[in-house]
Amino acid sequence: MKPKQSYYPKARIGIAALVLVLTLTLLAACGKSDNSAGNGSTSPSASPSESSSGGASPSAEPSKSAEGVTVNLEASQIGPILIAKEKGWFEEEFAKYGAKVNYQALQSSSQFLEGIVSGRLDFARIGYIGTITGQAANIPFVTLSEGSDGAGDGIIVQKDSKVKSIKDLKGKKVAVSKGSSSWGLLLRALEKEGLKVSDIQLINLQPDEAQGAFQSGQVDAWGIWEPFRSNQVNNQGATVIANSQLIGAYTPGYNIARKAFADEHPELVVAYLKAYERALQWENQNFDEAVKLLAGIKKLDEATVNISLKNNVPLNSPVSDEANKSQQKTADILLSLGEIKEQLDVTKVVDNSFITKALEEYKTENP
Repeated sequence: MKPKQSYYPKARIGIAALVLVLTLTLLAACGKSDNSAGNGSTSPSASPSESSSGGASPSAEPSKSAEGVTVNLEASQIGPILIAKEKGWFEEEFAKYGAKVNYQALQSSSQFLEGIVSGRLDFARIGYIGTITGQAANIPFVTLSEGSDGAGDGIIVQKDSKVKSIKDLKGKKVAVSKGSSSWGLLLRALEKEGLKVSDIQLINLQPDEAQGAFQSGQVDAWGIWEPFRSNQVNNQGATVIANSQLIGAYTPGYNIARKAFADEHPELVVAYLKAYERALQWENQNFDEAVKLLAGIKKLDEATVNISLKNNVPLNSPVSDEANKSQQKTADILLSLGEIKEQLDVTKVVDNSFITKALEEYKTENP
């Protein structure tokens, strides 16, 4: 008989190591381009209102200010991003400025940040933890808007599990992608119950690996986001023992942009947010059709997609004080655990000027 396959990775980079790797990569990149590095400031060199094309009235024909530019966009997530990709709305908005789109499909926040720091990715919707670890690593990005309410993360167990609460995880194996929003949920849930990370056996796995480990019983619990969460609950009978509502935390996802890109092409940042807003409005007005469309693209059953969208409600709004306060609390927890090395002011990476302009233009163009 063959031994049971192990889904545990042979080697995984922790958050502290990831910070070091990304910081060194960033420093190396600084010598290649004047625009490839940032100093932590989020004020673009030309704000959307100051840009020659971004400052034009909505009725004016945009100039070809980005002729030949290719926009690199992460577009695998269920919701407005995938809808806008399928409908061709990103292409439509960027083409007004002469730019084209290159889509990427990445799995987690750590991969998004690697793409940002290497210059291979310009836009993504990322979990709240990713913005904190990215800021701690001095990765040059700008937080543009709240992209979802972040309620899609959950800590799940098998239907016949003896684990009924976070307290029951003591001594148990928990799979989670370290650095993801689900990892952040796990940390905050443990902290709320007076437990430490050392009280559990944390297994650092990406979703494709974690799913096999969870379903085969090699781990006792799984910290995961949508639609994986709903797929396990609906189709495998898994139970959610913690989510953001249960622990009383507001943990939104965010739309972010590579800072050098936002500095150079603020008009394309506004264009991205307008396409996202168009897709969001279409999803809200055509929810059943959106579910069918997304289920087909992701090869999931419609019931799973339906619940997934309702669990993790998409947004496109300025970053709120509530979000900033919750982010700061999470950053402080990470500091106390030694996962980040310096005290952060999470508001330093936020720039609401882009979303404010995008929503104003969208409203004017779609009365």
